[in-house]
Amino acid sequence: MKKLYTLFFASALLFLTACGEETTSQDVKGTDGAEAESEAGDMELEDLFVTVATGGTSGVYYPIGGAVSNIIEGELGIDSSVQATGASVENINLINTGRAELAITMADAVLQAYEGSDAFEGEQPIDSLRGLTSLYPNFVQVVTTEESGIESIADLAGKSIGVGAANSGVELNARMVLEAHGMTYEDIDEDYLSYSEAIDQIKNGMIDAAFVTSGVPNATVIDLDTTHTAKILPIEGEAMDYLIENYPFFSSELIPAGAYGNDEDIPTAAITNLLLLSNDVSEDAGYEITKTLFENLEQIQGSHNAAKDITLETVDVGMPVPFHPGAERYFKEVGALD
Repeated sequence: MKKLYTLFFASALLFLTACGEETTSQDVKGTDGAEAESEAGDMELEDLFVTVATGGTSGVYYPIGGAVSNIIEGELGIDSSVQATGASVENINLINTGRAELAITMADAVLQAYEGSDAFEGEQPIDSLRGLTSLYPNFVQVVTTEESGIESIADLAGKSIGVGAANSGVELNARMVLEAHGMTYEDIDEDYLSYSEAIDQIKNGMIDAAFVTSGVPNATVIDLDTTHTAKILPIEGEAMDYLIENYPFFSSELIPAGAYGNDEDIPTAAITNLLLLSNDVSEDAGYEITKTLFENLEQIQGSHNAAKDITLETVDVGMPVPFHPGAERYFKEVGALD
């Protein structure tokens, strides 16, 4: 994991350089900490019921969100629940409409919502989005089996492919990865499936491959490997260069040898996962929530292997929106932010 963290951190630095600025609360969209603080909401801690929006129950978001919810309820004494969702895009909308206080999302979807671009094209930019912390890298895992005979992304042409839940972060990634290989949905038979549904259908021979964008290892891919020889297709070379050039929230990463019985590291694309905190939550309440989560970080790290990379040292890596003022105050207090 140390190797993965080093690679991820280095790639994140390249991302920041490519953007020409650090993506922290002080300088995204010209919104500094003072402005963010003035926009904070008035929902105080004692008034809160904290809903944590996650993803499908078979993914990585759900156990991490469950740990977050348990800490908030157990340590702060306020009611909290974890909600299974369609992940990133749905979670952003839940935060924006006041139906969730915390949400786990991928950085690409957050940036698009903040700017009103791509998946949010034609919509009013959601410039009230606020970050609590960066979490860990999400790896784009294009999963098939040795028996399928599929060796590359190009081989997906004409095949039935699970592309994630409609409008999820996974599905956004699927479109981008296909685009980087000169393909679109017109070249495949796309099927909008969750991780578990997609893996079940691969097992049953109903689809040929699936996009699974998550931390490593993913439980559903491990499950596939118990009955078949799972294979992760590489994303590299010109396609990887295209992704980084056109969608700079991507970085080039390696799925380590042995993650799924693979003998060698597998090159692929990755995106940072984020924890968002509703701007309706007051600064003081946001401070207490952030402080409590990081004082009980071991519980979150123990919820899934991917969560082990969540640390105070990486709270701002790949964060494309301003921090919630309460989170920012805590991180400055402990020296995690300048």
